[in-house]
Amino acid sequence: MFPPPPTRQTHPAPLYTAADLRRVERLAAEAIACDRTLPLMARAGRAAADLATAMLGDRQGRVLVFAGPGNNGGDALVAARLLREAFFQVDVVLDGDPGRLPPDAADALGAWRAAGGSTLSAPPAGIACALVIDGLFGIGLKRAPEGSFAERIETMNRLSAGGVPVLALDVPSGLDADTGQVRGIAVSATRTLTFLAFKPGLFTGDGPDCCGETSLADLGVDAPALVPPSGHALDARGLAGLRPRRRRNSHKGSYGSVGIIGGAPGMVGAALLAGRAALLAGAGRVTLGLVDEQGPAFDPLQPELMLRRWHELPRLDALDTLAIGPGLGDYPESHAALRWSLESPLPLVVDADGLNLIARDDSLRAALSSRTAPSILTPHPAEAARLLGCDTLSVQADRVGSACRLAATFGAGVVLKGAGSITALPGGTTWFMHRTGNPGMATAGMGDVLTGIIAALLAQGLPLPDALAGGVTVHGAAADAVSADAGVPSGLPGLTASEVAQRVRLLLAAG
Repeated sequence: MFPPPPTRQTHPAPLYTAADLRRVERLAAEAIACDRTLPLMARAGRAAADLATAMLGDRQGRVLVFAGPGNNGGDALVAARLLREAFFQVDVVLDGDPGRLPPDAADALGAWRAAGGSTLSAPPAGIACALVIDGLFGIGLKRAPEGSFAERIETMNRLSAGGVPVLALDVPSGLDADTGQVRGIAVSATRTLTFLAFKPGLFTGDGPDCCGETSLADLGVDAPALVPPSGHALDARGLAGLRPRRRRNSHKGSYGSVGIIGGAPGMVGAALLAGRAALLAGAGRVTLGLVDEQGPAFDPLQPELMLRRWHELPRLDALDTLAIGPGLGDYPESHAALRWSLESPLPLVVDADGLNLIARDDSLRAALSSRTAPSILTPHPAEAARLLGCDTLSVQADRVGSACRLAATFGAGVVLKGAGSITALPGGTTWFMHRTGNPGMATAGMGDVLTGIIAALLAQGLPLPDALAGGVTVHGAAADAVSADAGVPSGLPGLTASEVAQRVRLLLAAG
């Protein structure tokens, strides 16, 4: 693995939208002008050249640099000059009118030419590349690349597919830095070196697939000291201190009693998965309220679970937390169970069919919005779209905004599941992006397990923000750990929800 460039790392990692990052850039540039220190573009170019050198290693061949018409192109030109000065063979393809470059980028072009470098209008035919540097576009791109820009991206992707490593500067060209949405076509990078601060689009939607391995060069700028971050990114380090404290003088009632409602005919397994996960995440007692009147009387794989019919749960006065949705179905009993759950004074996690029923019934929507007890919603993009009255593409085009709108609309904590899951706290002004998890989790039952984990953490007394964000983090971290143990850190094919639930217990114990 290539070593990351030096950086100031904090946890949780601040995230900045393009608009807020422009403010950071302006304030940092003003401070640099006063101090007469190295400009930001020079620092970015140096960081890029250092990482490019590490990526090159012993590889033989030329470095092909694509420089665009803005400051991202200027960063690439600085890196190209420094690599040339270090005796690498460098070719620069410059797109755009040199006479219309921003001042700093124009200075970088002048320095490149003064050092003996030249620019090309197209990549040389048959070039043997050792490394490609993508400096076409930065954070400001809001439309699909066209014409020669699209051709450049296609060229980079062909070289990448042929085994040539690609280093993207700041953001892979074609990727929206705020949303993680590909604007028509985007670079598929081996590694992305982002500057000043992390951007949301690097970690959600298409971002992880486009970016490859992502690292940060903060350029000596403390962004949060200049502008408050838009949000924060959480990784496995967020598990530190998550485990609820356990006293020696305690009993099962000390760790909460969870009730989980679901398991309609043909879907009892979903409720069982959620219940097992809640036990493994530390809940003292877990009772399943099944909608299926012919459902099992006990779970032979997890006999510690207590199984009832759902209408027996209201008579249990010892419950501390409710969850509803796993395998709930769409039956008269499902509606009755959901209405009772929404009207209960207990903390509530709503998943799957519980969300779908709420999306179709205004009275259920009103009941959810008027709750005074903590509520958490766990939709995937299609469920979120139903709740918001839009389509799935609209949700995916603005995952952060969609999660925050749901949190504001229903006064609930929300996790919008998917690549780079988003958690938003009630009110929708505070949000987190999660860097744990992998494509192996795209399998049945994962959402049921997450519901059980979050419910268990609530039952053990964790406040909503910790139970929500911590539950999502540990869920993804468990999947990462199982995959890594199998030697497939990118995501283990055939990963099961049950395996993940088992690993959650170990991670919480270590936390």
